[in-house]
Amino acid sequence: MPDEPQRPHDFDGLYRKTVAPLRRYLARLLGNTAEAQDVAHDAYMRVYPAVTKQSVEKPEALLYTTARNLAINQLKRRSISPVSREELSLDTAASAAPGVAQQVMARQELALLEQAIADLPEGCRAVLLLRKVELLSHREIADRLGIAVSTVEKQHARALRLLRAAMPPDSTHQAFPAAPAPDPEDHP
Repeated sequence: MPDEPQRPHDFDGLYRKTVAPLRRYLARLLGNTAEAQDVAHDAYMRVYPAVTKQSVEKPEALLYTTARNLAINQLKRRSISPVSREELSLDTAASAAPGVAQQVMARQELALLEQAIADLPEGCRAVLLLRKVELLSHREIADRLGIAVSTVEKQHARALRLLRAAMPPDSTHQAFPAAPAPDPEDHP
């Protein structure tokens, strides 16, 4: 059956008629079905305005010409690319480890934090270490130290305030929250 004449503005019909053959054509050109789908999509996007405005007599020819040109450009980019996707490996990947400058800054910040903890009043220091190091609840800390839960909460809040004040402004936003998180075990 001969091809039916296609209305120039019938983009939906053009798409349905050409999507599968165009992708196969591009996959043969590019040797990659994923790239073929991308290039086909780009080609449809480029010819859409002309097809819908009825400014093209042969929309299928325009589509295939556009797709072929896009595929050729893709092949050119692939040939001049210094690194292909296949060559990527862990040997060539950037390290996730912090650089020397970050390590030095972290050590300096740790030394400041250790000194700030050592300078805390004894009660605040004990509550802070039991909460942050041993991960005890306020109730468990109160039981261990023989003090009220409200005293533990106040000492913990005071310790965090004092540490925030002792640390440089750019480091405290990550290490010390503005207020301790409520402990569900402390309040039945």
